[in-house]
Amino acid sequence: MSKIHNIAFDLGGVVLALSYEQAVRRFEEIGLANARQHLDAFEQKGIFGDLESGRITPEDFRRELSKLIGREVTMDDCYQAWHGYVDHVPKRNLEAILRLREQGYKVCLLSNTNPFMMQWAEKDFDGDGHPISYFFDALYLSYECKVMKPRREIFEMMLKGQQALPEETLFIDDGPRNVEVANALGMQTLCPQNNEDWIAPLMNLLSR
Repeated sequence: MSKIHNIAFDLGGVVLALSYEQAVRRFEEIGLANARQHLDAFEQKGIFGDLESGRITPEDFRRELSKLIGREVTMDDCYQAWHGYVDHVPKRNLEAILRLREQGYKVCLLSNTNPFMMQWAEKDFDGDGHPISYFFDALYLSYECKVMKPRREIFEMMLKGQQALPEETLFIDDGPRNVEVANALGMQTLCPQNNEDWIAPLMNLLSR
């Protein structure tokens, strides 16, 4: 097994604890009666996927969501509904990520996400005034990369941007399909459950 130099983290379910049910409730509260049919925990579809793959702007999304609901919703409605995906951000995860960087690992984020989520994450991600970019060397965000996991192109963009070899890269994601693609590209992987403590398994893997 090759020595790991580059570590790529998923956001929802790994760095932060995800709440799919809370997100469904938030979208239902603004009038999306069939929210469960539109939302996914790993890869969004329809206008939700269009937003996260950068095919439409936040304003386009607001307008299209208004059509689905049958009334005008505001940008703040969209922001609050998307933010329902956030349960909490465990301090232990952020501390572990900073320790990895101190130890010389290149650490990046590789996430299917959107501008509404990043509007929050770049303000006060940890509750102490630090944006999410404070914790990572680089952010590879689906709406900026114009492609979502599990498409292999976004993994290849990350490897190129990090100047990293697949076999020297560890990818941590709670989505089995995403992990399968990373494995197929030659990366080492961990696939914890949503909000599972991945620190001990990670340290065990790095010590091999």
